[in-house]
Amino acid sequence: MTRLDERLRSHYAQLAPQEQRIADFVLDHYDDLVSYNSAELARLAGVSKATVSRLFKRLGYEKYKDMRDEQRSLRQSGMPVADNRDVVQGNTLLARHYKQEMANLTQWVNAIEAESFGEVVRALGNSRRVFVVGLRNAFPVALHMRQQLLQVRSAVQVLPQPGQTLAEELVDLTADDLVVVFGFRRRPRIIRPLLQALQAQQVPTLVICEPQAQGVIALASWHLCAPLDSVSAFDSYSSANSLINLLVNALLHERLTEGRQRIHQIAGLYGQLDELEQR
Repeated sequence: MTRLDERLRSHYAQLAPQEQRIADFVLDHYDDLVSYNSAELARLAGVSKATVSRLFKRLGYEKYKDMRDEQRSLRQSGMPVADNRDVVQGNTLLARHYKQEMANLTQWVNAIEAESFGEVVRALGNSRRVFVVGLRNAFPVALHMRQQLLQVRSAVQVLPQPGQTLAEELVDLTADDLVVVFGFRRRPRIIRPLLQALQAQQVPTLVICEPQAQGVIALASWHLCAPLDSVSAFDSYSSANSLINLLVNALLHERLTEGRQRIHQIAGLYGQLDELEQR
C-alpha cells in the first residue's frame, strides 16, 4: 500500500495550484492529519471543500474518510502517527494519557486466564534456563524482564547478544528450557520463523504481544497480551512492564524460601561491591 505522503509527492507536479496548497499543508502537518475532517482541512489550507474531495479522488481514495481510515490503520500497525485532538477537543494531554493507560491495564488484567497464568509462572520457575528475546522496541522490555527474573532465579539470558545472530543460541535448546518472545507490532520478520523453529524443537515458548497479534499467538505454548494503545504517536509499553512485574512477583511467591535467600545474597554482594547508594 502506497502511503499518502508518497502519493502526494509523486503527483505533486501534476496538481493544480489549489491542490498543491492542500498537499503543502498535509505534508507540513502529516502527523495531525487523522484528526481533521474534510471541512477543517479545507479551512486550514484555504481552499474549498470540493477541492479537497477532488484531490483525494485523484490520489485514489473513493472518499476523504477512506484516507483517514487508512491513516488510523497505520497507527494500529505501530506506525507513529500523532494527532492534534488536544487542540481540536480542548482536552489536556495528561488526562487523556492517564485514561488510556488505565484502559490498557484494565484490558490485560481482565484478559488473564488464571490457569494459563499459573502454568506460565511455574514454567518460569521450573525451566532449566530462560531465554528472553526482544528486538527493536521490545529490547528494553526484555532487559527489564531478565533483570527482574534474576532476583528470583539463575540462568536467565537475553537473546540475541549485541551484534550476534540467533541460530548459534537456539541449536542447544531443549524441552527443559523456556523462551520468552516479545512480539510487539512492527515485528521484525525473524519472529515468526523463530517461533516455528522453537516449535519444531519442542521448546516451550511464551509470547508477550499486543492482543491483535493472532499470527504469532498461534505459534506459542502460552501467550499474554499487553495492549500498546496510546493517545500520542508512540506505543506505550507500561502495561507490558506491569505484566512483567506481576509475573515475577507471582514467581517469587511460588518459591518464596529460595527467592528470599537469593535476594539476600544479591543484597550482600551489593554491599560487598559497594555498587548502590544506601539511601
